[in-house]
Amino acid sequence: MSSKAKRRCAIYTRKSTDEGLDQAFNSLDAQREACAAYVMSQCHEGWELLPDLYDDGGYSGGNMDRPCLRNLLDDVKAGRVDIIVVYKVDRLTRSLADFAKIVEVLDKQGASFVSVTQAFNTTNSMGRLTLNVLLSFAQFEREVTGERIRDKIAASKARGMWMGGSVPLGYAVRDRKLVVVPEEADKVRIIFERYLALGSVLVLAEDLKARGIRSKVRVSRTGKQYGNAAFSRGALYLMLQNRIYFGEVMHKGKAYPGEHAAIIDTDLFNRAAALLRQNRNNHVNGVHAEEPSLLIGKLHDGLGRIMSPDHATKRGKRYRYYASRTEGSSKEAKAWRVPAGDLEGLVLSQLSRRFDPETTSAEIRSLSNMAMSEQRALIGTQIERIDIHLDRVEIRFANGEHTSVAAPIIRRGKETRLAISPDQRSHAQRDPALIKLVVKAHRARHAVETNTDCSIAELTEAHGYSRDYFGVLLRIAYLAPDIVAAILDGRQPVQLNRQRLARTTNLPLDWQAQRAMLGFA
Repeated sequence: MSSKAKRRCAIYTRKSTDEGLDQAFNSLDAQREACAAYVMSQCHEGWELLPDLYDDGGYSGGNMDRPCLRNLLDDVKAGRVDIIVVYKVDRLTRSLADFAKIVEVLDKQGASFVSVTQAFNTTNSMGRLTLNVLLSFAQFEREVTGERIRDKIAASKARGMWMGGSVPLGYAVRDRKLVVVPEEADKVRIIFERYLALGSVLVLAEDLKARGIRSKVRVSRTGKQYGNAAFSRGALYLMLQNRIYFGEVMHKGKAYPGEHAAIIDTDLFNRAAALLRQNRNNHVNGVHAEEPSLLIGKLHDGLGRIMSPDHATKRGKRYRYYASRTEGSSKEAKAWRVPAGDLEGLVLSQLSRRFDPETTSAEIRSLSNMAMSEQRALIGTQIERIDIHLDRVEIRFANGEHTSVAAPIIRRGKETRLAISPDQRSHAQRDPALIKLVVKAHRARHAVETNTDCSIAELTEAHGYSRDYFGVLLRIAYLAPDIVAAILDGRQPVQLNRQRLARTTNLPLDWQAQRAMLGFA
């Protein structure tokens, strides 16, 4: 493009705040007037001012989330703008990263960028170097300003001053200070008192709804009214923990005496806070759950770390675990994770045998049918500590005695299990896939015995199996009767699953050898 060719210029203006923008002649007008004069001075070079206005009033230069800037860059991409003209480079952006993005857009379209007061453009390397230097100082200034504001807020809050934000129910702001609104303050007191009486935030929300107590009415800067709604549980949790209500101001985890008046006394707030903590602990520990974790506070892994309840949900089914707490551990030390049902069953069986060494598996299973509260109480009084190791579980009883049970942690498919012998379990563990395999095997055997005029190849094709798989089923069909009964009852060793049984190609016909190979001996 020659120097005399038309070059379409777009002026971009920006102001960080909207203060003064309602004046007849404001900061944006001043920027635009200076830029227009500069474009006029370059008319001999073919510069031509476009009539479109790109004014972002009340937007920070720290990011590119500005409507007019986006419109301007879209016009550059569409080939409608050749030169962007600004009063100062920091009007366009104060971020080096954002500036790099803008320059990339300009370079792709062969467009350039001009700062009126700094007299350079981005069409040459020296211009880019100068811009980078200036933007470095602009970004530095923005970061220093941010630090100064944060320091001011911290110092002000340390003196108990209200520094803005959403005004809590019960207060209004006058002369930049919180003052009590008597009608709303009564609602606040009712909320705290009813929580202590009811003991549940969920029930509290329903109680307030029935009483017609609703959230604070608020008005936005545009005059739009919002709020005046039924309290949600989340809002109530935040409210019951808000220390503003008894005269304190929080900043980064520290509490300072506030300038404002308290609505509730310290005792009422502390009692509500204690109840919140108790309910939170009960939730974490599963006290009120349908399947509460019985071994809370007793479990440690082989590295001495406390183990807490955990769970996973797959296809709508909930699986409970105990997992190591990794706070303070090195990154290399991974969390241990064991199935809760396996471990709790082992512990209950050991408790049963401690009272009666001759306890049978059926009697152990009857203990597992006790009420959860009774099981928890029994474990709490009889067991001091449980340590999980890779190959065993060690139980230390309250009287100082201890026992060690072989229970290796194994992987079975994608899940982690404890390899507990069937006589140590408090409940059966039927494996539907394993049972289905045994049923298929006996159907295959029945087909062979009742269709003596058919070949194996014909039977294989009739059932839709491969020849190898049909052979696997026939081997399984000759398992010892007691092994089949154990599988159907869920008393098989934990290592025995469908995959292992199907892949045991050298399964012997001798029943005692079968028991030894499959872990029943």
